[in-house]
Amino acid sequence: MSEPLRIAVAGLGTVGGGVVRALAERSDDLASRAGREILLSQVCALDREKRRMHDMAELKWAHSALDLAQSDADVVVELIGGENGTALNLIWAALNNGKHVVTANKSLLARHGADLAELAEKKGVALKFEAAVAGGIPIVKALRESLVAHGVGAVRGILNGTCNFILTQMEATGRSFHEVLAEAQRMGFAEADPSLDVGGHDTAHKLALLASLAFGIRPSLQQMTIEGIAKVTP
Repeated sequence: MSEPLRIAVAGLGTVGGGVVRALAERSDDLASRAGREILLSQVCALDREKRRMHDMAELKWAHSALDLAQSDADVVVELIGGENGTALNLIWAALNNGKHVVTANKSLLARHGADLAELAEKKGVALKFEAAVAGGIPIVKALRESLVAHGVGAVRGILNGTCNFILTQMEATGRSFHEVLAEAQRMGFAEADPSLDVGGHDTAHKLALLASLAFGIRPSLQQMTIEGIAKVTP
């Protein structure tokens, strides 16, 4: 195709900044692979002056995230976070306006993914979310496409890297949960507030998405048994 693929990015934190840097530094390689120029058309974030991993000075900035849904972008990438509010409103608006959407927002998809998928299908656009669940494997594409003809009997896995690190270190060293958690925070493996991870909710969000893909259901977080690892002893 001769027309470039125009991409708008909302949210310029660690993930969003990495996306922008990849699009900027690998533009020629990506265009060669895609057979089409890939153009970063617009970006948006709460703090325009914040120091980031890539220089944003030359980029076209939108006044608000919702403006991206009205822009000339073919694809809107939502990396704001949060299961409601601006992130959800942006995805709804973008899909309604016939734009493809890419998001890494697992908590939003766990609660609203089925409705958003229906809207995307109705509008004839794609809703992509490989980065929301175990993006390095990747499992979403496999469940959506490769395993469709075979069926899935069960979904099991280690879905949270913070918990994996903590439990592995507890087993290997005999140290307590709180000792290893503190080490994980110092090393950057755990957030300053790790409750979403060690409480099991991050895993629940990911499992809800995998279950919906594997079994064609509307997952309910209220019906899931969620147990964290804080009470696990050596």
